[in-house]
Amino acid sequence: MPGFEVIDEKEKKAIARIFDEGKVFFAHGFENKRKRYHVREFEKKLKTVFSPNAADALCVSSGTAAIKVALKALGVGRGDEVITQSFNFIATVEAIVDTGARVVLTDVDDTLNMKTQSLESLITKKTKAIIPVHMLGVPADMISINRIGKRNKIPIIEDACEAIGAKVQGKFVGGLSEFGIFSFDFGKMITTGEGGALFAKRKSDGKNARMYHDHGHKNISNLPRGLDRAGLIGFNYRMTEISGAFGKVQLQKFPSILRESKKRYSILEKYIKNNKVKVRHVSSGNEPNYDTFVISLEDKKLREKIIGLLNKAGFGTKNLPDAFKWHCAYFWEHVDKKIRNKEVTSCYNRLLKCVAIPILVSRPIIDYKNIASDINECSK
Repeated sequence: MPGFEVIDEKEKKAIARIFDEGKVFFAHGFENKRKRYHVREFEKKLKTVFSPNAADALCVSSGTAAIKVALKALGVGRGDEVITQSFNFIATVEAIVDTGARVVLTDVDDTLNMKTQSLESLITKKTKAIIPVHMLGVPADMISINRIGKRNKIPIIEDACEAIGAKVQGKFVGGLSEFGIFSFDFGKMITTGEGGALFAKRKSDGKNARMYHDHGHKNISNLPRGLDRAGLIGFNYRMTEISGAFGKVQLQKFPSILRESKKRYSILEKYIKNNKVKVRHVSSGNEPNYDTFVISLEDKKLREKIIGLLNKAGFGTKNLPDAFKWHCAYFWEHVDKKIRNKEVTSCYNRLLKCVAIPILVSRPIIDYKNIASDINECSK
């Protein structure tokens, strides 16, 4: 969450330098008017850090756009089905629907991510892609999900928008499957205000994605852009140079963001000692990005009391419950009037018990010790 918390003069100066470099805010062309291509540089740096084995890294206008670009690169369209999970952000479902495909929703497990048994039961001959989502910073069971995808010859689009910096068996999320998706909106670990990125494992997928996000442009090297040819019917999901310059600065700050977030997360993990409070499960060998600390409580009154404590202390809650309706498919009847099936309802009932505590690097560590103590006391 804290990308916006660390914005300072460095980002401001990075944007100002664009004015001295030719005032070109478009990520393509204008070679004679500019000194560098910030978006292309940002892509290379992202690939080096998070997905060095990817064939391509592409920056786009949002995480939502990145999901749709990946789906279109895979040829997903009308008559296809795409499986994702019931605890999600509406954007994932919107991207699927926008391709014309049907959304199929799984239940979630103790990590609050895609339940693999549920996934396997929902695969049909129409399934064209699977989108697990690393919700609120904790990785999904990617080893099992990738295995299921490979066995059924279904590509995996790994939605890591809320988990930049999390790891599965020592490897960053976003680089584990055919596609990985990042978001850089204002609430993410790295922010460019709005923006996103995708990593493509296969060269052909990366080529299709790059064309689709830019009106189908092939960007043939020996042709000026105005004489370039189209490889497919595309759209405009390009990132601006302002966002690219901003993102490069944020990426430099990311190790510190992750380190400071872990300190605060670890305090809650260490000091919340209460048998009425269950801490969200993180699978062995996996590591969260320490963005959010989620607890669950069977006692409804105690849950409401803890939410009151968090609000009074100025922490608030993150998505659970403050933006619950935007992050649980149970409420998305505008997508499908029959959406409240057994998988979605099971997920809803699990999330009703949860409270998400935001990790903010602007809050001193003592604040997290104090809120842990308050949570322990209020349940006695």
